[in-house]
Amino acid sequence: MAFLKEHQLNIMLFMSGVCCILTVLTAVPKSLSSRRRSILAMMTLSAMLLLLSDRAAYLYRGDVSDLGSSMVRISNGLVYFFQIFIPHLVTRYLYDLLQDEGQLRLKPKQLRVCEILFVIGTVLIIVSQFTGLYYTFDAQNNYHRAPGYILCYVIPFLIILLQESVLIQYRKNLNNNLVAAITLSIALPSLMSIVQIFFYGVSLTNMTMVFMVIVFFIYALIAMNDSVAQAKNREIESFKEAQHKERIMFEQTAEALANAIDAKDRYTRGHSARVAMYSRLIAEKAGLPEDACEKVYFEALLHDVGKIGVHDDILNKEGRLTDEEFRQIKLHPVFGSQILSSIQQSPYLSLGAHYHHERYDGTGYPDGLAGEAIPESARIISVADAYDAMTSSRSYRSPISPEKVRQELTEGIGKQFDPKFAGIMLDLISSGELHTEGSASAASVSKVDVESS
Repeated sequence: MAFLKEHQLNIMLFMSGVCCILTVLTAVPKSLSSRRRSILAMMTLSAMLLLLSDRAAYLYRGDVSDLGSSMVRISNGLVYFFQIFIPHLVTRYLYDLLQDEGQLRLKPKQLRVCEILFVIGTVLIIVSQFTGLYYTFDAQNNYHRAPGYILCYVIPFLIILLQESVLIQYRKNLNNNLVAAITLSIALPSLMSIVQIFFYGVSLTNMTMVFMVIVFFIYALIAMNDSVAQAKNREIESFKEAQHKERIMFEQTAEALANAIDAKDRYTRGHSARVAMYSRLIAEKAGLPEDACEKVYFEALLHDVGKIGVHDDILNKEGRLTDEEFRQIKLHPVFGSQILSSIQQSPYLSLGAHYHHERYDGTGYPDGLAGEAIPESARIISVADAYDAMTSSRSYRSPISPEKVRQELTEGIGKQFDPKFAGIMLDLISSGELHTEGSASAASVSKVDVESS
Protein backbone atom coordinates (compact mmCIF):
# COMPACT_ATOMS: atom_id res chain seq x y z
CA MET A 1 0.00 0.00 0.00
CA ALA A 2 2.91 2.37 0.74
CA PHE A 3 4.25 1.73 -2.77
CA LEU A 4 0.90 2.65 -4.32
CA LYS A 5 0.64 5.78 -2.22
CA GLU A 6 4.11 6.86 -3.29
CA HIS A 7 3.75 6.14 -7.02
CA GLN A 8 0.00 6.47 -7.61
CA LEU A 9 0.28 9.77 -9.51
CA ASN A 10 2.59 8.17 -12.07
CA ILE A 11 0.36 5.12 -12.24
CA MET A 12 -2.65 7.38 -12.85
CA LEU A 13 -0.83 9.20 -15.65
CA PHE A 14 0.17 5.94 -17.31
CA MET A 15 -3.32 4.45 -17.08
CA SER A 16 -4.92 7.64 -18.39
CA GLY A 17 -2.58 7.44 -21.40
CA VAL A 18 -3.70 3.87 -22.03
CA CYS A 19 -7.34 4.99 -21.87
CA CYS A 20 -6.60 7.79 -24.34
CA ILE A 21 -5.18 5.26 -26.81
CA LEU A 22 -8.18 2.97 -26.33
CA THR A 23 -10.54 5.88 -26.97
CA VAL A 24 -8.90 6.39 -30.36
CA LEU A 25 -8.98 2.65 -31.09
CA THR A 26 -12.77 2.49 -30.62
CA ALA A 27 -13.07 3.87 -34.15
CA VAL A 28 -11.30 0.78 -35.57
CA PRO A 29 -13.69 -2.19 -35.00
CA LYS A 30 -16.29 -1.53 -37.71
CA SER A 31 -18.07 -4.78 -36.88
CA LEU A 32 -19.33 -3.15 -33.67
CA SER A 33 -22.43 -0.99 -33.99
CA SER A 34 -21.81 2.76 -33.94
CA ARG A 35 -23.86 2.97 -30.74
CA ARG A 36 -21.73 0.40 -28.97
CA ARG A 37 -18.51 1.99 -30.22
CA SER A 38 -19.65 5.38 -28.89
CA ILE A 39 -20.41 3.85 -25.48
CA LEU A 40 -16.96 2.24 -25.34
CA ALA A 41 -15.35 5.52 -26.41
CA MET A 42 -17.20 7.44 -23.68
CA MET A 43 -16.25 4.77 -21.16
CA THR A 44 -12.50 4.92 -21.91
CA LEU A 45 -12.59 8.73 -22.19
CA SER A 46 -14.40 8.96 -18.85
CA ALA A 47 -11.83 6.62 -17.28
CA MET A 48 -9.04 8.86 -18.57
CA LEU A 49 -10.72 12.02 -17.25
CA LEU A 50 -11.42 10.30 -13.92
CA LEU A 51 -7.73 9.63 -13.33
CA LEU A 52 -6.60 13.02 -14.62
CA SER A 53 -9.13 14.71 -12.31
CA ASP A 54 -8.07 12.57 -9.36
CA ARG A 55 -4.42 13.31 -10.12
CA ALA A 56 -5.13 17.06 -10.32
CA ALA A 57 -6.92 16.92 -6.95
CA TYR A 58 -3.79 15.41 -5.38
CA LEU A 59 -1.47 17.88 -7.10
CA TYR A 60 -3.39 21.00 -6.08
CA ARG A 61 -4.42 20.02 -2.55
CA GLY A 62 -2.89 22.36 0.00
CA ASP A 63 -2.51 25.07 -2.67
CA VAL A 64 -4.33 28.08 -1.18
CA SER A 65 -4.17 30.14 -4.37
CA ASP A 66 -7.34 30.87 -6.32
CA LEU A 67 -6.20 28.44 -9.04
CA GLY A 68 -5.42 25.73 -6.50
CA SER A 69 -8.75 26.23 -4.72
CA SER A 70 -10.69 26.06 -8.00
CA MET A 71 -8.76 23.06 -9.36
CA VAL A 72 -9.24 21.01 -6.20
CA ARG A 73 -12.98 21.64 -6.10
CA ILE A 74 -13.52 21.05 -9.81
CA SER A 75 -11.32 17.96 -9.83
CA ASN A 76 -13.05 16.38 -6.84
CA GLY A 77 -16.47 17.10 -8.34
CA LEU A 78 -15.44 15.41 -11.61
CA VAL A 79 -14.04 12.43 -9.72
CA TYR A 80 -17.36 11.85 -7.97
CA PHE A 81 -19.26 12.34 -11.23
CA PHE A 82 -17.18 9.89 -13.27
CA GLN A 83 -17.38 7.34 -10.46
CA ILE A 84 -21.11 7.15 -11.13
CA PHE A 85 -21.04 7.95 -14.86
CA ILE A 86 -18.87 4.94 -15.76
CA PRO A 87 -21.33 2.46 -14.14
CA HIS A 88 -24.08 4.31 -16.03
CA LEU A 89 -22.22 3.63 -19.29
CA VAL A 90 -22.02 -0.02 -18.32
CA THR A 91 -25.81 0.06 -17.93
CA ARG A 92 -26.19 1.46 -21.45
CA TYR A 93 -23.73 -1.06 -22.90
CA LEU A 94 -25.50 -3.92 -21.16
CA TYR A 95 -28.88 -2.87 -22.56
CA ASP A 96 -27.43 -2.52 -26.07
CA LEU A 97 -25.92 -5.98 -25.69
CA LEU A 98 -29.25 -7.44 -24.62
CA GLN A 99 -30.94 -5.84 -27.60
CA ASP A 100 -28.47 -7.15 -30.18
CA GLU A 101 -27.41 -10.53 -28.84
CA GLY A 102 -30.20 -11.33 -26.41
CA GLN A 103 -32.92 -10.19 -28.83
CA LEU A 104 -34.50 -8.24 -25.95
CA ARG A 105 -36.89 -5.46 -26.93
CA LEU A 106 -38.05 -4.08 -23.58
CA LYS A 107 -35.49 -2.65 -21.18
CA PRO A 108 -35.34 -4.72 -17.95
CA LYS A 109 -36.76 -2.98 -14.90
CA GLN A 110 -33.45 -3.27 -13.08
CA LEU A 111 -31.74 -1.18 -15.76
CA ARG A 112 -34.49 1.44 -15.59
CA VAL A 113 -33.88 1.72 -11.87
CA CYS A 114 -30.13 2.03 -12.58
CA GLU A 115 -30.85 5.07 -14.76
CA ILE A 116 -32.96 6.63 -12.03
CA LEU A 117 -30.19 6.02 -9.48
CA PHE A 118 -27.69 7.66 -11.85
CA VAL A 119 -29.86 10.81 -12.00
CA ILE A 120 -30.23 10.82 -8.20
CA GLY A 121 -26.47 10.33 -7.73
CA THR A 122 -25.69 13.19 -10.15
CA VAL A 123 -28.06 15.52 -8.30
CA LEU A 124 -26.45 14.61 -4.95
CA ILE A 125 -22.99 15.40 -6.37
CA ILE A 126 -24.19 18.84 -7.43
CA VAL A 127 -25.79 19.39 -4.03
CA SER A 128 -22.58 18.30 -2.32
CA GLN A 129 -20.62 20.98 -4.16
CA PHE A 130 -22.60 23.65 -2.33
CA THR A 131 -23.48 21.94 0.97
CA GLY A 132 -20.45 19.78 1.78
CA LEU A 133 -22.60 16.62 1.80
CA TYR A 134 -19.74 14.39 0.62
CA TYR A 135 -16.60 16.39 1.49
CA THR A 136 -15.29 19.72 2.74
CA PHE A 137 -12.05 21.75 2.49
CA ASP A 138 -10.20 23.46 5.32
CA ALA A 139 -8.40 26.78 5.22
CA GLN A 140 -5.28 25.10 3.78
CA ASN A 141 -7.38 23.73 0.87
CA ASN A 142 -7.11 20.14 2.11
CA TYR A 143 -9.86 17.61 1.36
CA HIS A 144 -11.87 16.01 4.23
CA ARG A 145 -14.67 13.46 4.13
CA ALA A 146 -18.06 14.64 5.34
CA PRO A 147 -20.68 12.60 7.24
CA GLY A 148 -22.64 12.01 4.00
CA TYR A 149 -19.57 10.54 2.29
CA ILE A 150 -20.96 7.00 2.49
CA LEU A 151 -23.80 7.96 0.09
CA CYS A 152 -21.36 8.35 -2.80
CA TYR A 153 -20.68 4.61 -2.48
CA VAL A 154 -24.21 3.42 -1.77
CA ILE A 155 -25.72 4.60 -5.05
CA PRO A 156 -23.02 3.08 -7.33
CA PHE A 157 -23.18 -0.07 -5.23
CA LEU A 158 -26.95 -0.34 -5.80
CA ILE A 159 -26.44 0.20 -9.53
CA ILE A 160 -23.85 -2.58 -9.57
CA LEU A 161 -26.15 -4.99 -7.73
CA LEU A 162 -28.94 -4.34 -10.22
CA GLN A 163 -26.58 -4.81 -13.16
CA GLU A 164 -25.39 -8.09 -11.70
CA SER A 165 -28.99 -9.28 -11.31
CA VAL A 166 -29.58 -8.58 -15.01
CA LEU A 167 -26.44 -10.54 -15.94
CA ILE A 168 -27.62 -13.49 -13.87
CA GLN A 169 -31.11 -13.33 -15.41
CA TYR A 170 -29.96 -13.13 -19.04
CA ARG A 171 -26.55 -14.84 -18.92
CA LYS A 172 -27.69 -17.58 -21.35
CA ASN A 173 -28.39 -14.95 -24.01
CA LEU A 174 -24.95 -13.32 -23.81
CA ASN A 175 -21.34 -14.10 -24.66
CA ASN A 176 -19.72 -15.86 -21.67
CA ASN A 177 -16.45 -13.90 -21.92
CA LEU A 178 -18.26 -10.58 -21.97
CA VAL A 179 -20.46 -11.58 -19.03
CA ALA A 180 -17.30 -12.39 -17.07
CA ALA A 181 -15.77 -9.02 -18.03
CA ILE A 182 -18.84 -7.06 -17.01
CA THR A 183 -19.09 -8.99 -13.76
CA LEU A 184 -15.47 -8.19 -12.91
CA SER A 185 -15.80 -4.56 -13.97
CA ILE A 186 -18.70 -4.00 -11.60
CA ALA A 187 -17.67 -6.28 -8.74
CA LEU A 188 -13.96 -5.51 -8.26
CA PRO A 189 -14.35 -1.70 -7.97
CA SER A 190 -17.11 -2.31 -5.42
CA LEU A 191 -14.76 -4.41 -3.35
CA MET A 192 -12.07 -1.75 -3.62
CA SER A 193 -14.60 0.89 -2.52
CA ILE A 194 -15.00 -0.95 0.76
CA VAL A 195 -11.22 -1.14 1.18
CA GLN A 196 -10.96 2.56 0.23
CA ILE A 197 -12.96 3.53 3.31
CA PHE A 198 -10.12 2.32 5.52
CA PHE A 199 -7.19 3.63 3.43
CA TYR A 200 -7.50 7.35 3.02
CA GLY A 201 -5.10 8.99 0.58
CA VAL A 202 -4.87 6.08 -1.90
CA SER A 203 -7.22 6.06 -4.95
CA LEU A 204 -7.85 2.32 -4.93
CA THR A 205 -11.42 2.65 -6.21
CA ASN A 206 -10.58 4.93 -9.12
CA MET A 207 -7.52 3.03 -10.30
CA THR A 208 -9.36 -0.28 -10.02
CA MET A 209 -12.35 1.13 -11.91
CA VAL A 210 -10.12 2.39 -14.70
CA PHE A 211 -8.21 -0.88 -14.82
CA MET A 212 -11.50 -2.75 -15.18
CA VAL A 213 -12.58 -0.36 -17.95
CA ILE A 214 -9.43 -1.39 -19.82
CA VAL A 215 -10.18 -5.07 -19.17
CA PHE A 216 -13.78 -4.49 -20.22
CA PHE A 217 -12.63 -2.92 -23.49
CA ILE A 218 -10.34 -5.86 -24.25
CA TYR A 219 -13.06 -8.39 -23.50
CA ALA A 220 -15.52 -6.41 -25.63
CA LEU A 221 -13.12 -6.78 -28.57
CA ILE A 222 -12.67 -10.48 -27.83
CA ALA A 223 -16.45 -10.92 -27.71
CA MET A 224 -16.73 -8.99 -30.95
CA ASN A 225 -14.16 -11.29 -32.59
CA ASP A 226 -16.05 -14.31 -31.29
CA SER A 227 -19.28 -12.94 -32.74
CA VAL A 228 -17.60 -12.23 -36.07
CA ALA A 229 -16.09 -15.73 -36.11
CA GLN A 230 -19.45 -17.29 -35.28
CA ALA A 231 -21.17 -15.23 -37.97
CA LYS A 232 -18.49 -16.28 -40.44
CA ASN A 233 -18.90 -19.93 -39.46
CA ARG A 234 -22.66 -19.63 -39.85
CA GLU A 235 -22.14 -18.05 -43.24
CA ILE A 236 -19.77 -20.84 -44.27
CA GLU A 237 -22.21 -23.48 -43.03
CA SER A 238 -25.06 -21.78 -44.89
CA PHE A 239 -22.92 -21.64 -48.02
CA LYS A 240 -22.02 -25.32 -47.68
CA GLU A 241 -25.66 -26.21 -47.11
CA ALA A 242 -26.68 -24.17 -50.14
CA GLN A 243 -23.96 -25.87 -52.18
CA HIS A 244 -25.16 -29.27 -50.96
CA LYS A 245 -28.76 -28.46 -51.87
CA GLU A 246 -27.66 -27.09 -55.23
CA ARG A 247 -25.64 -30.24 -55.88
CA ILE A 248 -28.59 -32.47 -54.96
CA MET A 249 -30.85 -30.44 -57.22
CA PHE A 250 -28.29 -30.67 -60.03
CA GLU A 251 -27.95 -34.43 -59.58
CA GLN A 252 -31.69 -34.96 -59.48
CA THR A 253 -32.22 -32.75 -62.53
CA ALA A 254 -29.47 -34.53 -64.47
CA GLU A 255 -30.84 -37.95 -63.50
CA ALA A 256 -34.39 -36.91 -64.41
CA LEU A 257 -33.21 -35.64 -67.80
CA ALA A 258 -31.19 -38.81 -68.40
CA ASN A 259 -34.18 -40.96 -67.47
CA ALA A 260 -36.37 -38.92 -69.81
CA ILE A 261 -33.92 -39.50 -72.67
CA ASP A 262 -33.64 -43.21 -71.95
CA ALA A 263 -37.43 -43.48 -71.81
CA LYS A 264 -37.59 -42.51 -75.50
CA ASP A 265 -36.01 -45.86 -76.32
CA ARG A 266 -37.51 -48.86 -74.52
CA TYR A 267 -34.32 -50.82 -75.15
CA THR A 268 -31.97 -48.33 -73.46
CA ARG A 269 -33.72 -47.61 -70.17
CA GLY A 270 -31.12 -47.26 -67.46
CA HIS A 271 -28.39 -46.98 -70.10
CA SER A 272 -27.27 -43.45 -69.14
CA ALA A 273 -27.06 -44.28 -65.43
CA ARG A 274 -25.02 -47.42 -66.14
CA VAL A 275 -22.66 -45.61 -68.50
CA ALA A 276 -22.18 -42.90 -65.89
CA MET A 277 -21.39 -45.52 -63.25
CA TYR A 278 -18.93 -47.36 -65.50
CA SER A 279 -17.29 -44.09 -66.58
CA ARG A 280 -16.71 -42.94 -63.02
CA LEU A 281 -15.27 -46.35 -62.13
CA ILE A 282 -12.84 -46.19 -65.07
CA ALA A 283 -11.85 -42.63 -64.13
CA GLU A 284 -11.21 -43.69 -60.52
CA LYS A 285 -9.10 -46.68 -61.64
CA ALA A 286 -7.17 -44.33 -63.93
CA GLY A 287 -6.22 -42.23 -60.90
CA LEU A 288 -8.14 -39.09 -61.85
CA PRO A 289 -8.85 -36.57 -59.04
CA GLU A 290 -12.18 -36.87 -57.29
CA ASP A 291 -13.63 -33.73 -58.87
CA ALA A 292 -12.60 -34.97 -62.33
CA CYS A 293 -14.31 -38.30 -61.65
CA GLU A 294 -17.47 -36.44 -60.67
CA LYS A 295 -17.37 -34.43 -63.89
CA VAL A 296 -16.91 -37.59 -65.94
CA TYR A 297 -19.90 -39.10 -64.17
CA PHE A 298 -22.22 -36.21 -65.05
CA GLU A 299 -20.89 -35.95 -68.61
CA ALA A 300 -21.65 -39.64 -69.05
CA LEU A 301 -25.05 -39.32 -67.43
CA LEU A 302 -26.04 -36.73 -70.04
CA HIS A 303 -24.03 -38.04 -73.00
CA ASP A 304 -27.14 -39.11 -74.93
CA VAL A 305 -29.19 -35.96 -74.28
CA GLY A 306 -28.99 -35.19 -78.03
CA LYS A 307 -31.40 -38.06 -78.71
CA ILE A 308 -34.12 -35.53 -77.92
CA GLY A 309 -33.57 -34.35 -81.51
CA VAL A 310 -33.90 -37.85 -83.00
CA HIS A 311 -37.33 -39.10 -84.04
CA ASP A 312 -38.85 -41.79 -81.78
CA ASP A 313 -39.56 -44.07 -84.77
CA ILE A 314 -35.83 -44.34 -85.43
CA LEU A 315 -34.90 -44.88 -81.77
CA ASN A 316 -37.58 -47.58 -81.32
CA LYS A 317 -37.26 -49.27 -84.69
CA GLU A 318 -37.35 -53.06 -84.58
CA GLY A 319 -34.24 -54.44 -86.27
CA ARG A 320 -31.35 -52.79 -88.03
CA LEU A 321 -31.25 -49.16 -89.11
CA THR A 322 -30.98 -47.99 -92.72
CA ASP A 323 -28.07 -45.75 -93.73
CA GLU A 324 -30.32 -42.68 -93.64
CA GLU A 325 -31.65 -43.61 -90.20
CA PHE A 326 -28.13 -44.20 -88.97
CA ARG A 327 -27.17 -40.76 -90.38
CA GLN A 328 -29.96 -39.27 -88.27
CA ILE A 329 -28.70 -41.15 -85.21
CA LYS A 330 -25.18 -39.78 -85.81
CA LEU A 331 -26.51 -36.24 -85.39
CA HIS A 332 -27.34 -36.73 -81.69
CA PRO A 333 -23.82 -35.73 -80.43
CA VAL A 334 -24.24 -32.36 -82.16
CA PHE A 335 -27.73 -31.90 -80.75
CA GLY A 336 -26.49 -32.86 -77.27
CA SER A 337 -23.58 -30.44 -77.41
CA GLN A 338 -25.88 -27.61 -78.46
CA ILE A 339 -28.27 -28.33 -75.59
CA LEU A 340 -25.64 -28.68 -72.86
CA SER A 341 -23.41 -25.82 -73.97
CA SER A 342 -26.13 -23.43 -72.79
CA ILE A 343 -25.34 -24.47 -69.19
CA GLN A 344 -22.64 -21.85 -68.68
CA GLN A 345 -21.81 -22.79 -65.07
CA SER A 346 -20.91 -26.34 -66.14
CA PRO A 347 -19.37 -26.02 -69.62
CA TYR A 348 -17.69 -29.42 -69.27
CA LEU A 349 -21.05 -31.20 -69.61
CA SER A 350 -21.15 -30.71 -73.37
CA LEU A 351 -17.82 -32.50 -73.92
CA GLY A 352 -19.11 -36.00 -73.27
CA ALA A 353 -22.21 -35.45 -75.38
CA HIS A 354 -20.26 -34.00 -78.32
CA TYR A 355 -17.25 -36.34 -78.48
CA HIS A 356 -18.28 -39.72 -77.09
CA HIS A 357 -18.56 -41.21 -80.61
CA GLU A 358 -15.14 -40.03 -81.77
CA ARG A 359 -12.76 -42.93 -82.43
CA TYR A 360 -9.16 -43.13 -81.28
CA ASP A 361 -8.02 -43.73 -84.89
CA GLY A 362 -9.82 -40.61 -86.15
CA THR A 363 -12.65 -42.33 -88.05
CA GLY A 364 -15.39 -41.38 -85.60
CA TYR A 365 -17.98 -38.62 -85.67
CA PRO A 366 -18.99 -35.79 -85.64
CA ASP A 367 -15.54 -34.09 -85.92
CA GLY A 368 -13.20 -36.96 -86.78
CA LEU A 369 -10.79 -36.24 -83.94
CA ALA A 370 -8.05 -38.76 -83.16
CA GLY A 371 -5.96 -39.87 -80.17
CA GLU A 372 -5.56 -37.43 -77.30
CA ALA A 373 -7.15 -34.63 -79.33
CA ILE A 374 -10.38 -36.25 -78.14
CA PRO A 375 -11.23 -34.97 -74.61
CA GLU A 376 -10.20 -37.47 -71.95
CA SER A 377 -13.71 -37.72 -70.51
CA ALA A 378 -15.12 -38.57 -73.95
CA ARG A 379 -12.52 -41.34 -74.42
CA ILE A 380 -13.63 -42.83 -71.07
CA ILE A 381 -17.32 -42.53 -71.92
CA SER A 382 -16.73 -44.15 -75.32
CA VAL A 383 -15.47 -47.34 -73.65
CA ALA A 384 -18.23 -47.38 -71.02
CA ASP A 385 -20.90 -46.66 -73.66
CA ALA A 386 -19.75 -49.51 -75.93
CA TYR A 387 -19.54 -51.90 -72.99
CA ASP A 388 -23.12 -51.16 -71.91
CA ALA A 389 -24.38 -51.40 -75.50
CA MET A 390 -22.89 -54.88 -75.82
CA THR A 391 -24.09 -56.13 -72.43
CA SER A 392 -27.68 -54.83 -72.77
CA SER A 393 -30.64 -56.30 -74.64
CA ARG A 394 -31.61 -55.01 -78.07
CA SER A 395 -34.67 -55.67 -80.20
CA TYR A 396 -32.63 -57.98 -82.40
CA ARG A 397 -30.45 -59.77 -79.81
CA SER A 398 -29.83 -60.70 -76.20
CA PRO A 399 -26.89 -59.40 -74.15
CA ILE A 400 -23.52 -60.51 -75.54
CA SER A 401 -21.35 -62.95 -73.64
CA PRO A 402 -18.47 -61.64 -71.52
CA GLU A 403 -15.99 -63.47 -73.74
CA LYS A 404 -17.31 -61.74 -76.86
CA VAL A 405 -17.33 -58.37 -75.06
CA ARG A 406 -13.68 -58.80 -74.10
CA GLN A 407 -12.87 -59.77 -77.70
CA GLU A 408 -14.57 -56.68 -79.11
CA LEU A 409 -12.89 -54.35 -76.62
CA THR A 410 -9.50 -55.92 -77.30
CA GLU A 411 -9.91 -55.62 -81.06
CA GLY A 412 -10.98 -52.00 -80.65
CA ILE A 413 -7.85 -50.94 -78.71
CA GLY A 414 -6.03 -48.23 -80.66
CA LYS A 415 -8.84 -48.14 -83.23
CA GLN A 416 -12.11 -47.26 -81.57
CA PHE A 417 -10.88 -47.04 -77.98
CA ASP A 418 -8.11 -45.34 -76.04
CA PRO A 419 -5.73 -48.22 -75.11
CA LYS A 420 -5.43 -47.02 -71.51
CA PHE A 421 -9.15 -46.86 -70.76
CA ALA A 422 -10.03 -49.97 -72.76
CA GLY A 423 -7.36 -51.80 -70.76
CA ILE A 424 -8.91 -50.62 -67.50
CA MET A 425 -12.32 -51.82 -68.66
CA LEU A 426 -10.89 -55.23 -69.51
CA ASP A 427 -9.30 -55.42 -66.05
CA LEU A 428 -12.65 -54.53 -64.48
CA ILE A 429 -14.38 -57.28 -66.45
CA SER A 430 -11.74 -59.84 -65.46
CA SER A 431 -11.88 -58.83 -61.80
CA GLY A 432 -15.65 -59.31 -61.70
CA GLU A 433 -16.31 -55.74 -60.59
CA LEU A 434 -18.78 -55.31 -63.48
CA HIS A 435 -21.94 -57.32 -63.97
CA THR A 436 -23.47 -57.88 -67.38
CA GLU A 437 -27.22 -57.88 -67.93
CA GLY A 438 -27.76 -61.47 -68.86
CA SER A 439 -27.03 -64.38 -71.11
CA ALA A 440 -23.78 -65.61 -72.55
CA SER A 441 -25.15 -65.43 -76.07
CA ALA A 442 -22.59 -65.52 -78.86
CA ALA A 443 -24.66 -63.24 -81.08
CA SER A 444 -22.68 -61.12 -83.45
CA VAL A 445 -21.83 -57.54 -82.59
CA SER A 446 -22.76 -54.98 -85.21
CA LYS A 447 -21.45 -51.49 -85.90
CA VAL A 448 -24.75 -50.16 -84.57
CA ASP A 449 -24.26 -51.99 -81.26
CA VAL A 450 -20.83 -50.57 -80.55
CA GLU A 451 -21.07 -47.11 -82.05
CA SER A 452 -24.65 -45.80 -81.90
CA SER A 453 -25.82 -46.59 -78.41
